[in-house]
Amino acid sequence: MGKQPVRMKAVVYALSPFQQKVMTGLWKDLPNKIHHKISENWISATLLLTPLVGTYAYVQNFKEKEKLEHRY
Repeated sequence: MGKQPVRMKAVVYALSPFQQKVMTGLWKDLPNKIHHKISENWISATLLLTPLVGTYAYVQNFKEKEKLEHRY
């Protein structure tokens, strides 16, 4: 009187090549999803974007000064 093994069937998912609405849920209400993500994680977004924007502004300023320095 032991346990009897039970055969389980695997579930296989496939997309029909004729189905057109595969990724509609991804783009549905996109602005609201972006706003929700930013409002939840605004500290992380600020800590990520501030150094990037600062570095970009510094590089642009440096390149402009370098360009003007070699002008004459």
